[in-house]
Amino acid sequence: MNPLRRRRLLVVLAILAGTAVAVALALLALQQNINLFYTPGQIARGEAPAGLRIRAGGLVEPGSLQRDPQSLMVSFRLTDGARTVTVRYQGILPDLFREGQGIVALGRIEGGNTLVADEVLAKHDENYMPPEVSQALQQSGLLRHYEAGKQP
Repeated sequence: MNPLRRRRLLVVLAILAGTAVAVALALLALQQNINLFYTPGQIARGEAPAGLRIRAGGLVEPGSLQRDPQSLMVSFRLTDGARTVTVRYQGILPDLFREGQGIVALGRIEGGNTLVADEVLAKHDENYMPPEVSQALQQSGLLRHYEAGKQP
Protein backbone atom coordinates (compact mmCIF):
# COMPACT_ATOMS: atom_id res chain seq x y z
CA MET A 1 0.00 0.00 0.00
CA ASN A 2 1.15 3.48 -0.83
CA PRO A 3 2.51 5.30 2.29
CA LEU A 4 0.30 8.31 1.59
CA ARG A 5 -2.82 6.14 1.41
CA ARG A 6 -1.79 4.29 4.55
CA ARG A 7 -1.40 7.59 6.43
CA ARG A 8 -4.82 8.81 5.22
CA LEU A 9 -6.42 5.52 6.25
CA LEU A 10 -4.92 5.78 9.74
CA VAL A 11 -6.14 9.38 10.08
CA VAL A 12 -9.66 8.40 9.00
CA LEU A 13 -9.68 5.43 11.40
CA ALA A 14 -8.44 7.63 14.27
CA ILE A 15 -11.20 10.18 13.57
CA LEU A 16 -13.85 7.42 13.48
CA ALA A 17 -12.56 5.90 16.73
CA GLY A 18 -12.54 9.32 18.44
CA THR A 19 -16.07 10.03 17.25
CA ALA A 20 -17.29 6.63 18.48
CA VAL A 21 -15.76 7.23 21.94
CA ALA A 22 -17.30 10.73 22.15
CA VAL A 23 -20.76 9.44 21.18
CA ALA A 24 -20.52 6.58 23.68
CA LEU A 25 -19.56 8.96 26.50
CA ALA A 26 -22.37 11.39 25.60
CA LEU A 27 -24.97 8.59 25.59
CA LEU A 28 -23.72 7.29 28.93
CA ALA A 29 -23.99 10.76 30.48
CA LEU A 30 -27.49 11.27 29.10
CA GLN A 31 -28.64 7.88 30.33
CA GLN A 32 -27.51 8.65 33.89
CA ASN A 33 -29.26 12.04 33.95
CA ILE A 34 -32.66 11.00 32.63
CA ASN A 35 -35.67 11.69 34.88
CA LEU A 36 -38.68 9.60 33.93
CA PHE A 37 -42.19 10.72 34.90
CA TYR A 38 -44.43 8.49 37.02
CA THR A 39 -47.93 9.00 38.41
CA PRO A 40 -48.77 8.12 42.03
CA GLY A 41 -50.66 5.09 40.70
CA GLN A 42 -47.59 3.79 38.89
CA ILE A 43 -45.44 4.35 41.98
CA ALA A 44 -47.95 2.55 44.22
CA ARG A 45 -48.05 -0.41 41.81
CA GLY A 46 -44.24 -0.65 41.96
CA GLU A 47 -43.60 0.41 38.35
CA ALA A 48 -41.17 3.18 39.34
CA PRO A 49 -37.54 2.08 39.79
CA ALA A 50 -36.23 2.24 43.34
CA GLY A 51 -33.01 4.17 43.82
CA LEU A 52 -33.21 6.14 40.57
CA ARG A 53 -34.19 9.81 40.43
CA ILE A 54 -37.69 10.19 38.99
CA ARG A 55 -40.35 12.85 38.51
CA ALA A 56 -43.75 12.27 40.12
CA GLY A 57 -46.73 14.50 39.51
CA GLY A 58 -50.28 14.86 40.69
CA LEU A 59 -52.45 16.89 43.04
CA VAL A 60 -51.51 17.64 46.64
CA GLU A 61 -54.21 15.95 48.68
CA PRO A 62 -56.15 18.51 50.79
CA GLY A 63 -55.41 18.24 54.51
CA SER A 64 -52.29 16.12 54.02
CA LEU A 65 -49.59 18.78 54.48
CA GLN A 66 -47.58 18.26 57.68
CA ARG A 67 -44.68 20.48 58.72
CA ASP A 68 -42.02 19.61 61.28
CA PRO A 69 -41.81 22.57 63.69
CA GLN A 70 -38.12 21.90 64.43
CA SER A 71 -36.86 21.80 60.83
CA LEU A 72 -37.79 22.50 57.22
CA MET A 73 -39.05 18.93 56.73
CA VAL A 74 -42.53 18.73 55.17
CA SER A 75 -44.63 15.76 54.27
CA PHE A 76 -47.73 15.58 52.08
CA ARG A 77 -49.69 13.11 49.99
CA LEU A 78 -49.73 13.26 46.21
CA THR A 79 -52.69 11.75 44.35
CA ASP A 80 -53.78 11.08 40.81
CA GLY A 81 -57.33 10.28 41.88
CA ALA A 82 -56.78 6.54 42.01
CA ARG A 83 -53.75 6.11 44.27
CA THR A 84 -51.82 8.18 46.77
CA VAL A 85 -48.08 8.47 47.47
CA THR A 86 -46.43 10.16 50.45
CA VAL A 87 -43.82 12.81 49.58
CA ARG A 88 -41.18 13.96 52.06
CA TYR A 89 -39.23 17.11 51.30
CA GLN A 90 -36.50 18.93 53.22
CA GLY A 91 -36.50 22.61 52.27
CA ILE A 92 -38.66 25.62 51.52
CA LEU A 93 -41.67 24.87 49.35
CA PRO A 94 -42.38 27.12 46.33
CA ASP A 95 -44.63 30.14 46.95
CA LEU A 96 -47.33 28.72 44.68
CA PHE A 97 -47.47 25.38 46.53
CA ARG A 98 -50.97 24.76 47.91
CA GLU A 99 -53.14 21.82 48.83
CA GLY A 100 -55.30 20.82 45.89
CA GLN A 101 -52.72 22.19 43.40
CA GLY A 102 -50.85 20.22 40.76
CA ILE A 103 -47.14 19.75 41.45
CA VAL A 104 -44.16 17.79 40.18
CA ALA A 105 -41.68 16.38 42.70
CA LEU A 106 -38.21 15.11 41.77
CA GLY A 107 -36.61 12.52 44.00
CA ARG A 108 -36.11 8.84 44.81
CA ILE A 109 -38.54 6.12 45.92
CA GLU A 110 -37.98 4.87 49.44
CA GLY A 111 -39.92 2.15 51.18
CA GLY A 112 -42.16 1.37 48.22
CA ASN A 113 -44.74 4.14 48.65
CA THR A 114 -42.71 7.17 49.76
CA LEU A 115 -40.96 9.65 47.49
CA VAL A 116 -38.07 11.48 49.15
CA ALA A 117 -38.00 14.65 47.06
CA ASP A 118 -35.00 16.89 46.55
CA GLU A 119 -36.99 19.37 44.44
CA VAL A 120 -40.67 20.38 44.33
CA LEU A 121 -42.07 22.35 41.40
CA ALA A 122 -45.44 24.10 41.56
CA LYS A 123 -47.40 25.40 38.61
CA HIS A 124 -46.87 29.07 37.88
CA ASP A 125 -50.45 30.23 37.26
CA GLU A 126 -53.99 28.94 37.52
CA ASN A 127 -54.15 27.87 33.87
CA TYR A 128 -50.94 25.84 33.60
CA MET A 129 -50.43 22.22 34.56
CA PRO A 130 -47.50 20.03 33.49
CA PRO A 131 -48.64 17.88 30.54
CA GLU A 132 -47.83 14.62 32.31
CA VAL A 133 -49.89 15.59 35.37
CA SER A 134 -52.79 16.74 33.19
CA GLN A 135 -52.78 13.45 31.27
CA ALA A 136 -52.65 11.36 34.46
CA LEU A 137 -55.53 13.32 36.00
CA GLN A 138 -57.55 13.04 32.81
CA GLN A 139 -57.12 9.25 32.78
CA SER A 140 -58.27 9.01 36.40
CA GLY A 141 -61.26 11.32 35.81
CA LEU A 142 -60.04 13.80 38.44
CA LEU A 143 -59.22 16.56 35.93
CA ARG A 144 -62.87 17.66 35.65
CA HIS A 145 -63.10 18.16 39.42
CA TYR A 146 -59.83 20.06 39.46
CA GLU A 147 -60.82 22.38 36.62
CA ALA A 148 -64.23 23.02 38.22
CA GLY A 149 -62.48 24.10 41.43
CA LYS A 150 -64.00 21.26 43.45
CA GLN A 151 -62.13 19.23 45.99
CA PRO A 152 -62.05 15.51 45.17
